[in-house]
Amino acid sequence: MAEYDLLKKNEIKFTGLELVGVNLNIIADAMAEVLELDRSEVFVTDVLPGVLTLDVLRETIYPHQILGKKDALLDALSAIDGVTVADDVSVTSEGMLGWIAADAEAAGAAMERAEGMIAEVRARLAKRAIIFATGDEVVAGDIEDTNSPAIAEQLKADGFTAAFGGKLRDDIDVIAGKLRRAAFDGYTVLITTGGVGAEHKDCTIEAVEQLTPDISTPFLVTFEQGKGRHFKAGIRVAVGTLNDTIFICLPGPNDEVQASLPIVMEILEKRPSNDVAAEAIAANLRGILREKMARWHGAKGVQT
Repeated sequence: MAEYDLLKKNEIKFTGLELVGVNLNIIADAMAEVLELDRSEVFVTDVLPGVLTLDVLRETIYPHQILGKKDALLDALSAIDGVTVADDVSVTSEGMLGWIAADAEAAGAAMERAEGMIAEVRARLAKRAIIFATGDEVVAGDIEDTNSPAIAEQLKADGFTAAFGGKLRDDIDVIAGKLRRAAFDGYTVLITTGGVGAEHKDCTIEAVEQLTPDISTPFLVTFEQGKGRHFKAGIRVAVGTLNDTIFICLPGPNDEVQASLPIVMEILEKRPSNDVAAEAIAANLRGILREKMARWHGAKGVQT
């Protein structure tokens, strides 16, 4: 089961106790043991006539630590010298800690239903994909975006929902802003095409680098930087993650996108590390790039 956020509702209040000469540290020790907490996470915060208040000093808790623990807590208190537990004692808490006083069987069933709902939501979110086409020439309509429909078709065939996020001009802030918003909107798969080359205008990977600290960006081919249009050292692809969202940056040419799709789908299924995933895409494309470079420019000045 997953941990649940206590939402800053950390108090447990016992009403109907009589304390005479009790060591409060012993009470905290006993309560920590019943709740399966570290001793440093339980603290007696207030003692009034007939009332004892504890604080659970943590942000999250597992359901099994609290479900139906009322009787066990009271038994532990009764065993401490100087503590008398009244017949009408009550245990009250707000938020998640309120499950302490619940019927264990009924509460457990409710938790299982909640866990099932959470798992279902997570499964749906894991299949939410969005596609962006980058490039001024795509935005201007000078070339047709054939990549997004091809990617969407493949995603849908593998059970994903596939939204089109739009055409993005070659602007690092625009691209980063759109991708960040998509991630916050609950898309867990973001795929971009274009903007991964060596020209000054290419900035898709740089935009994603602003969003994810663990991005992997292997080169497909390298150039002599500063020669001709080669403002950067080469052409790259990228795979990175932000929380539960994976970013995959593919080149712009449709044949390269089509060649990458089987590998992309395998990555989404198996979720290897970003380094392994990015290198799988890059290794597959290097042969294609090598042939293109040899055909268009010759091998002069090109390292692969």
